[in-house]
Amino acid sequence: MAKLEYTFKTDTLFKILFTKHPQLLKKLVAELLGIRLESIGQFEITNSEMPPESLGDKFCRLDINMTVDGQRIDLEIQVRDEGDFPERSLYLWAREYSSALGEGGKYAELPRTIFISIVNFPMFDCAEFHSEFQSLEVTRHTPLTDKMSMHFFELPKLPPSVNKNNRLELWLSLFRAETEEELKKLEATEVPEMEQAISAYRNISVSPEFKEMERLRSKARHDEAQALYHAKTEIAKNLLKMDMPVDKIAMATGLTREEVEGLRKNLN
Repeated sequence: MAKLEYTFKTDTLFKILFTKHPQLLKKLVAELLGIRLESIGQFEITNSEMPPESLGDKFCRLDINMTVDGQRIDLEIQVRDEGDFPERSLYLWAREYSSALGEGGKYAELPRTIFISIVNFPMFDCAEFHSEFQSLEVTRHTPLTDKMSMHFFELPKLPPSVNKNNRLELWLSLFRAETEEELKKLEATEVPEMEQAISAYRNISVSPEFKEMERLRSKARHDEAQALYHAKTEIAKNLLKMDMPVDKIAMATGLTREEVEGLRKNLN
């Protein structure tokens, strides 16, 4: 099967596609939140800009912020499990929620804030691919407030084949797709949203704008990986000087045994 060079999970492509096609984003959000598209009145993307200088920053997040009928919504893609995603998600939700309070504002006027994350790894010990978290009392399950909602969609838990009448599963299958064959199967459903989204994907993935943004983003990822590897080797060298066993150094740093052995030989 022909592997896709870029997918809907590529954060630069994700950001360009859905900010340039807000009607597709609106349909996606409606399915993710389980609300009728027709019920959405006000819909606005509030961070559509992507300054080139920010793409080279390893801390740059390419999420999409929206206001939907007075609610704040943050939608993002997370490809890798870095071990602290629940804590990171809660921090990002709290930052988005608290930033809505202007000077002299009233707490009661803070908007409902919804964090939505589509993740490419399993997070929870359950069969369901969708989990929603709110602030609830632990025994009575009484809600503390309706201002908090956090949604996680785990792509590995999607069924192997999806029902063309299930729009949510179709949208998530777009993000799961890794091959040209998978995209063609989704196109074959003849569901208008799928055809429109895949057409937009094909146009953007070959555009000079996307190519340059992805180059800057890839360079930042490469530089970060190089810096991390250098830090690990420096730690390993110091531990070797302290006569720590090679196996323990490999375990402590994440380097392979062969890499540590190579560093040891160069120290002598």
